[in-house]
Amino acid sequence: MQEMEKKLSGFVLTTAEILYHLPDYPELLQTYIWQEYDQAPSYPTLKKFLDFWEAKLDGRLHSVRVASNKLIYPNEFRFTDVEYQVH
Repeated sequence: MQEMEKKLSGFVLTTAEILYHLPDYPELLQTYIWQEYDQAPSYPTLKKFLDFWEAKLDGRLHSVRVASNKLIYPNEFRFTDVEYQVH
């Protein structure tokens, strides 16, 4: 799906700050930033990524902080009646 199609389908730019324990030094935390277009408020793409993380990666998750930005929704998208050209 193209970026504009995602925006028009209700996807929003979602950023997740993931804190996880280092596998060799579990008392230390490392930060990972994840960013993708996802559907708020259920965030299925982020959930799928976190499920993959827990199943396949060694670093145990500590916390996840999510922020999303409202972009263009279909009801805010409209065509113009006039087009001006500026030289």
